[in-house]
Amino acid sequence: MLLVLTVAALVAASWGSGSGPGASPAGAAVTPRARPPAPVAVRLVSAPVRIADAETVRLLRAGDRVDVIAAPNSPMGGGGEARVVATGARVAEVPRSGETRSDGGALVVLSVPRSTAAALAGAGVTSQLAVTLC
Repeated sequence: MLLVLTVAALVAASWGSGSGPGASPAGAAVTPRARPPAPVAVRLVSAPVRIADAETVRLLRAGDRVDVIAAPNSPMGGGGEARVVATGARVAEVPRSGETRSDGGALVVLSVPRSTAAALAGAGVTSQLAVTLC
């Protein structure tokens, strides 16, 4: 009986020291297998966006995905090149027929992350906005 206890103690000690079955090479740390990080849910908000070309807006349907491009043209916007403000935004609402401004723009509601909604609002003040279908 004493022999069985001694062998069990030696086996347990050798596993703890890293020299037993399944042990890592000398000096290597044993770490549990890392799990991939869980996807983080991004909360979407509704962002009303004035698109400069109402005819383009008539091509859109709820559920479409669009990129929004800002083209600076106002005195506040200064010079500069067009830039993409939002990518892959989901169209939530489009205007009904006849709901356009006298200057030709049309209001579209997009579902985007909060930070993108802020960027869209800022770009809408200094630039004309356009969309491209994804």
